[in-house]
Amino acid sequence: MNCRSISPNHQKMALNSRSVSLTLFSLAVATALFSNAVAALGGQKGPLIGGWSSIKDPKAPYVVEFAKFAIDAHNKEAKTNLKFKSVIEGQSQVVAGMNYKLVIAAEDGSAGNKYEAVVYDRPWDKFRELTSFKQL
Repeated sequence: MNCRSISPNHQKMALNSRSVSLTLFSLAVATALFSNAVAALGGQKGPLIGGWSSIKDPKAPYVVEFAKFAIDAHNKEAKTNLKFKSVIEGQSQVVAGMNYKLVIAAEDGSAGNKYEAVVYDRPWDKFRELTSFKQL
């Protein structure tokens, strides 16, 4: 038997090895392309369920609406007369609905203060609730 001849079994093994290598290489390239596409789109992942995400524009109308709701609900509960000024910052959290944690500037008479409010919202059944409100 000549040392240079390759048996049919060895040929099949060599082809299978090349096929596996090609598959792994293709998978690596696809993963790299997907990662680059995600990075090109801003690198942002969707909201993490249960985790808090920053609200990019605290002056957005929907954020201001939640802040005003928080002030109104607190005023009714605590029998106070806070006046909404602005939303300083906020975070949202995906739950069985959405939580919005907002830092709100408000006036109590002539004194300005900051407050942290958490509003729970389930828009599909028109339910909204102030779950926390405290002065910072």
